[in-house]
Amino acid sequence: MSRSFSFATFSGPTLCGLLAILLWGLLALLTATTGAVPPFLLTALTFAIGGGLGLLLLLARGKLHLLRQPVAAWALGIGGLFGSHALYFGAMKNAPPAEASLIGYLWPLLIVLMSGFLPGERLSARHVLGALMGFTGIVALTLGKGGLGGSMSLPLFGYALAFLFAIVWAGYSVLSRRMAAVPTEAVVGFCLATALVAGLAHLMFEPAGLPADTKAWIAIVLLGLGPAGAAFFLWDIGMKRGDIRFLGTASYAAPIISTLALIAAGRAEASWSLALAAALIAGGALIARTK
Repeated sequence: MSRSFSFATFSGPTLCGLLAILLWGLLALLTATTGAVPPFLLTALTFAIGGGLGLLLLLARGKLHLLRQPVAAWALGIGGLFGSHALYFGAMKNAPPAEASLIGYLWPLLIVLMSGFLPGERLSARHVLGALMGFTGIVALTLGKGGLGGSMSLPLFGYALAFLFAIVWAGYSVLSRRMAAVPTEAVVGFCLATALVAGLAHLMFEPAGLPADTKAWIAIVLLGLGPAGAAFFLWDIGMKRGDIRFLGTASYAAPIISTLALIAAGRAEASWSLALAAALIAGGALIARTK
């Protein structure tokens, strides 16, 4: 017997993953509000806020010992968080943002496809179809914004960085499933280590200095609390114990939420491409989820 779609069918971990996607939908608006803050400094500050708050919670709960994890877990955490952000920022600097974003948003499709190789998981035709529908929605959204324009000189280096970002983030997300024994609290340490590495990169490659704009600081704090803070903990729960293939497909909602937030803030205009993309993404998520 088929089962009708209902939010009641979602497990708690899957809902955590969906909340992470919602928070990532605010990433573009908050990042734009930070103004001219350079990328490595922004990464260092936001991860320090998210990791610092998590550290206080661990101390209050007497669970600081949970930061003692195998070297492999630390390598995956730091490599996934810092590596993906470094590649993402590099792609944004070396290719048109719309085109780099389109390539970067291959990561939800890669999560769905990679998940089929996990123990106890099986990739079906509906998962592939749902993921492809979601990616088609991203294509529609990007084309509607004027992406993939007719430039004869292709920024191949930027494209390559965006593609590597998609691989690294998808790989980090799926491999987190293989480390289900590592508690989510350990992400606190990964965030703090990422902040340290990003801070060193800032001192080495960017002009030193802190933001002076109050609005930028508010946006930085909100980023540290949400898209670059709580979202990583929620995503870790979703990847380790939730419906990983559905979350991979549902991740295509992030750019739609992002666009809606920009429209609400007066930084973007509504368009037919947004409506088409939303329909494709929602339909793909339903196909991937429905039993």
